[in-house]
Amino acid sequence: MEANKKNRRILRLQGATFAVLFLAGIGLLAWLSTRYHFQSDWTAAGRHTLAPASVALLAELKEPLQITAFARQSELVATRRQIGDLVGRYQRHKSDLQLRFVDPDMEPERVRAEGISFDGEMIVEYQGRKLHVQQIDEQTLTNTLHKLARAGERKVVFLEGHGERNPEGAANHDYGAFGEQLRNKGFHLVHLNLSATPAVPADAALLVIASPQVDLFPGEVRLIQNYVEQGGNLLWLAEPDGRRQLDPLAAQLGLSFHPGTVVDPTTQLLGIDNAAFSVVVDYPPHAVTRDLASVTLFPYAAALDADQVDAPWQGTPLLRTVPRSWAETGALQGAISYDAGSDIPGPLTLGIALERARPTEGDAEEDRHDGPQQRVVVIGDGDFLANSYLGNGANLELGERLLNWLSHDDALMHVPPRAATDTRLELTPLLSGIIGISFLIIIPGGLVIAGVVIWLKRRKR
Repeated sequence: MEANKKNRRILRLQGATFAVLFLAGIGLLAWLSTRYHFQSDWTAAGRHTLAPASVALLAELKEPLQITAFARQSELVATRRQIGDLVGRYQRHKSDLQLRFVDPDMEPERVRAEGISFDGEMIVEYQGRKLHVQQIDEQTLTNTLHKLARAGERKVVFLEGHGERNPEGAANHDYGAFGEQLRNKGFHLVHLNLSATPAVPADAALLVIASPQVDLFPGEVRLIQNYVEQGGNLLWLAEPDGRRQLDPLAAQLGLSFHPGTVVDPTTQLLGIDNAAFSVVVDYPPHAVTRDLASVTLFPYAAALDADQVDAPWQGTPLLRTVPRSWAETGALQGAISYDAGSDIPGPLTLGIALERARPTEGDAEEDRHDGPQQRVVVIGDGDFLANSYLGNGANLELGERLLNWLSHDDALMHVPPRAATDTRLELTPLLSGIIGISFLIIIPGGLVIAGVVIWLKRRKR
């Protein structure tokens, strides 16, 4: 095209029009960004997306929620940004969640009045109740919301006085680690010695019988039977070495125990040499085990026989071993093999859940418990929740699910921590060499060659 005055004016007009339209498009995009939002989490583990349990819990919170964060306002401190990112994930699912920041240096009196101890500490308020959060992560915040969603603390009563496992104990066989997890989730753990206090508290959400080591007195057994008869929820963790005079309770529930200890050859594949350890890899359908994908480990377990469960009880198996397991009735010494004459073949039931409508006649107090259904879980092992084995597989998650279901708190089961699996890039030496040569030699050399070729072509015009 010949360059004359008219053509130059047209080119200038086109350039000006493009500039105006480009600026108008940028302004339009900026305006749209203030009205519409879109976010996408591309991290491998979804670290910036709420877990399904957190989303389900937010759907249960019908009233407004307020979070006050005490964090210093400084560009050198990223605490406010971290809190804002975390709470923002919750706000995307709950529009009436309000977040307010308070600078501790500007309001020291309020800090003292509220008992703030850390920079970044948050106060979560819901329906007039409030709790402090000192860790900035989804697990802690969701558990706090879970506590606030409760009408009150759920009291879990642990039977004691017969060598039971202590929910505050630090010994390998005790439940100290599990008890701490329960307290963090809003459960109130209390001890009960029926010899000193001959009644289960009326406000107990459930009673836990955690593997007694000595026999109970007949009067204590009758008190437990009365508690169950009146509609109380129960978690009974038994052992293969005896029921400690609790056979009348088993008969009341329509249960019995197979003799012997469960043996599972599958554990050898997991590097466990002890034949008395059994694993559960597949779970029957039930609210407790729904979406429970990991295996659970049960050391020295007894198998249950639920053939006598009858109306009004409705029994559902929770835990079943693999078919090649069996209940070994002989001594667990030397080479152990299945004996068709005396041993009981698998698959075997290790745990069962029982439900029935709460009784409303006689001395029953139907208003003392939550929910219209009475719930009982019996498991032939108590070691799986002990300090020594709690971290194996999904043992902790199963224990939390059991307590939540028994206390009629099915809204939230467990919020697994998100592992940052994509924060480190692992490269082989070959791939590192290819990337280094490409960016240091090939790409710069290609740009130099392209520049020389273009310069030579223009020079020939």
